Amino acid sequence: MDVLIHLFVGLHIIGIAALLGGFLTQMKAMGQGTARFVPGMLHGALTMLVTGVALIGLNQADDHHLNNIKLGVKLALLIVILGLVYVKRDEERIDKGVFGLVGLLTMANIFIAVLWT
Repeated sequence: MDVLIHLFVGLHIIGIAALLGGFLTQMKAMGQGTARFVPGMLHGALTMLVTGVALIGLNQADDHHLNNIKLGVKLALLIVILGLVYVKRDEERIDKGVFGLVGLLTMANIFIAVLWT
């Protein structure tokens, strides 16, 4: 079971890398007002959602203690990120505030995962 959990953790990290990497590559364009949500950001957010839910199930099946409040906060942030990226994915230009919010929520999600014990 541990190997499967570690596999999904790795996939979860790949998802967050795609989401954050897409944001970081568009930061210069954000400064110019031409930023857009690239497909990798949507795919990264979806990967995070699927692997995160799988990790919750696998950890519960393996009788690990889970912090449900932490997981609920992380899920809520991810749903907001996913909703914004999905709805605005076809727009040619994204407002700086919306684009910055997605980056901020993504980084908040990372820090919650690492620092909330």
